[in-house]
Amino acid sequence: MAKESRNDRRLKRHARVRKNLIGTPEKPRLCVFRSNKNISCQIIDDENHKTLAAASTVDKELKAEIGHGGNREAARKVGEAIAKRALAKGIEEVAFDRGGFLYHGRVKELAEGAREGGLKF
Repeated sequence: MAKESRNDRRLKRHARVRKNLIGTPEKPRLCVFRSNKNISCQIIDDENHKTLAAASTVDKELKAEIGHGGNREAARKVGEAIAKRALAKGIEEVAFDRGGFLYHGRVKELAEGAREGGLKF
């Protein structure tokens, strides 16, 4: 029997959280994904199966000012960008889905950047 990988454990945590966390049109879900080199997030309406807004360190406009996407400064800028894009579409309140990652480091910086940008969660 093979040892369970870190990502398998993360996916199990994510599934446990997602049982109770549903994005609605009134309060969509802010979903975060973190890799070693980049971080991305999207605002999702689970009832209509639509992505309402997204931001990532691989976006052309953010990549120019960020440089390396695997650090906390980049995560904060992505959080601010997602907040700006969400507010432009009239989304003010979201449910934060950390994707099975610990609320620490880059995930925390992204959340704080989104809060500074004007999102409520």
